[in-house]
Amino acid sequence: MKNYNKKTSIFQELNKSGGDILKSKNFKSSRNYIQHGKMSVNRHSIFVAQTSLAISQKLGIKCNRRELIRGALLHDYFLYDWHTPVNLREHRWHGFYHPGIALRNAAKEYELSDREKDIIRKHMWPLTIVPPTCREAWIVTMADKYCSLLETFHIMKEQRYRKKSGRVIPAFKRVS
Repeated sequence: MKNYNKKTSIFQELNKSGGDILKSKNFKSSRNYIQHGKMSVNRHSIFVAQTSLAISQKLGIKCNRRELIRGALLHDYFLYDWHTPVNLREHRWHGFYHPGIALRNAAKEYELSDREKDIIRKHMWPLTIVPPTCREAWIVTMADKYCSLLETFHIMKEQRYRKKSGRVIPAFKRVS
């Protein structure tokens, strides 16, 4: 029950700070694009946001949690499937260029703070060359690397927790 309550409070915090993003048509469309392994871009972004909150809390790093969540949810907001044969040639340098594309897409739809821009623009460091300049961006960068590793090697799988109200809360668990 303790784990369920913890997941519920994290989901509530994600909804409070990033509900507009989570409910947006474009963010929902990212369910159709694979990011790493079998994980969709949508689920990957939520997983990174959850992991970023956990890192911040476990390590006692003071940060702006709202900007941390919003930046994490939008860090891969590139809105295309870079795995499809038609896009593969065009996006073969995806790792280098998608942060800029994600930032442009996010800026069209949301008013971004400087921290949120830094998170999105620099989450692929060291590929982006210029390192993050705020704690929130460093946390999301670490969380993204960790989540990507677990997803690529199929160490994580999606798990769903149901609240009494019937709403589904996305969560992830290690594969044994």
